[in-house]
Amino acid sequence: MKTIQFYGADWCPDCQRAKAFLKENNIDFNFIDVDLDKEATAKVEGINNGKRIIPTVIINDKPLTNPDNSVLASVLGINKEGRVLLYGAGWCPDCQRAKSYLQSNEINFQYIEVDKHDWAAKKVEGINNGKRIIPTILINDKSYTNPDNSILKEVLKIGQESEQKVFDSIIVGAGAAGLTTAIYVQRDRFSSLILEKKNIGGNAFLTEKIENYPGFTNISGPDLMQKMAEQAKVYGAEIQTGVSVNKISKEGNLFYIETNMGQYKSKSVVLSVGSTYRKLGIGNEEELVGAGIHFCATCDGAFYRDREVIVIGGGNSALEEGIFLASFCKKVIIVNRNETFSASETYIEKLPSIKNIEVLSNKESLEFLKNEEDNFKGLKIKDKVTGEIEEVIADGAFIFIGLIPNTDFIKGQVALNKQNFITTNGLAETSVEGIFAAGDCREGAIAQVAAATGEGVLASYGVRDYLKN
Repeated sequence: MKTIQFYGADWCPDCQRAKAFLKENNIDFNFIDVDLDKEATAKVEGINNGKRIIPTVIINDKPLTNPDNSVLASVLGINKEGRVLLYGAGWCPDCQRAKSYLQSNEINFQYIEVDKHDWAAKKVEGINNGKRIIPTILINDKSYTNPDNSILKEVLKIGQESEQKVFDSIIVGAGAAGLTTAIYVQRDRFSSLILEKKNIGGNAFLTEKIENYPGFTNISGPDLMQKMAEQAKVYGAEIQTGVSVNKISKEGNLFYIETNMGQYKSKSVVLSVGSTYRKLGIGNEEELVGAGIHFCATCDGAFYRDREVIVIGGGNSALEEGIFLASFCKKVIIVNRNETFSASETYIEKLPSIKNIEVLSNKESLEFLKNEEDNFKGLKIKDKVTGEIEEVIADGAFIFIGLIPNTDFIKGQVALNKQNFITTNGLAETSVEGIFAAGDCREGAIAQVAAATGEGVLASYGVRDYLKN
């Protein structure tokens, strides 16, 4: 089979998620690091209209931009019952019949056109003693030559649904709060499953350096989160990444969690879905996101080595990430809308000693600027005291102005406040009995890793009391 081309970088969380999914399903791929290969960077930009979006995965000459696990499963034919590859052609009636049957029974399959790929035609001929018979279907590497629907039904166990496992607790989100909840739930001898939309670790995974977590004077976000995940697994927690929750419903004493990867059942639910970065809402922002405008220095900072960047914000995240960018960027310009920073003194005291950081205070961001080629050029700002307007020219910008809770999917199901944070009482209890909330998505939460672990403990106690009662 033609090799899958995987363009990514080691620091990219979505690349790690996609790579892990492919490896778990024994899918071979060729990984090309865009940080080390300029031609690879140009290839990615060419595919994505000038944007350096990773992972970009090419399967049978078809590019996929940051595909989630459900997309990879669909394109590559990955199912719980095994992997299905269908070699066929558009003109073949039996191919259409087989495709229709698989689709109607929601079986993923990778369709490979033998008329378009010489290697595919040779594969079919090799299976069928030199004859090009289609459809030829591979299920877990075992070949079936023009199987009828009854054979497909038997092999794929269609209509023979096995009893699905019911977990004591399903935890939505694999950040510090969710991982801690799982550790404590498992120690109480309850079963748990963590469903994570993206990567293990949440926003903490995207932090280059953590200096305020007890027990570690200096540890990277990915390392700390990996340690938490390993501990949760040691105690027996299951973790599935690339699973996006769409709806949670309750029938009797059971919760049904509908996701892009199917339905899950649980006796209790913990929402630790975290938050995403807030945008400025100014001109040209949407068009330039991913092509000059970013929200994670750990993820995208490497693209700006020896170049000049703007950091917008005045809190801990802005200064922390600005200091990180200054370690390899030519210059970092911090634009703060207030006269003083809201960040902790630890970060503020570091700024004067870093020569390639410039601070612009009392500046309102008006509009992002584009050059004649519609690429990022800089930021137009206004002095809030004098009213003077100026342009700050740079190669890219990083925005750190706060967070928005990831609670859209739960609206109307549990009570939220006006800012869409989940309201809780007592032991992290939401408005729905049996559903708990912890971490950055909860009203009143402190967006710090240490605080999130404490909230995970609190939620686990709520789960324990609920299940025992």
